[in-house]
Amino acid sequence: SKAIPFLKRPPNLTGTYAGDVGFDPFNFSSSSPEQLTYYREAEIKHARLAMLAAVGWPSSELFDQPITKFIDAQLSLDLSPMLNSNDRVPSLLNGGLDNISPIFWGVCLGLSAAIDLRGVQNARYKTEFNEEDGESYLPGDYGFDPLGMYPKDEGGQQRMQLCEIKHGRLAMLAVTGFAFQEYVSKVGVIDETPVFFHPLF
Repeated sequence: SKAIPFLKRPPNLTGTYAGDVGFDPFNFSSSSPEQLTYYREAEIKHARLAMLAAVGWPSSELFDQPITKFIDAQLSLDLSPMLNSNDRVPSLLNGGLDNISPIFWGVCLGLSAAIDLRGVQNARYKTEFNEEDGESYLPGDYGFDPLGMYPKDEGGQQRMQLCEIKHGRLAMLAVTGFAFQEYVSKVGVIDETPVFFHPLF
């Protein structure tokens, strides 16, 4: 295994997917290639969600109160910021999720269910080689590229896929770190590390 040289590379981790270095200490990939496709689909979804959360978490701590005050002033409303007194966002560990509108939760649930269903269908019915278009299904590929950023050449596509999965894995660790850091220190991320979020001068 490239990741752990003294261990044998799991047989289903053939290096087909970007970021595959044979690291699977719990043997999740040993069940079947089809199950590995489901796992990869789930990893990509969680990675993309974590990248959004890694940006959204500190952004909400920075802009929640200013945006609320602006809306209140412009529309003569009396909205309350979602941050608590220590500038911490609502989360499972911080609490405060009950203050979020049920409409928001409904939209999130419906959107995530639709995306998840599409992913399950893709993984189930498009795993095998497609003779019509000469391509096999790549987990996480929904054909969504409105800005046309996905390269046309194979080398560029592989680099893009590798960048996405590396950034996504890092983001999953980062968001987990945000949650536990705020729970333990009782201080918001932007206040714990102000050098990253506030001007030095």
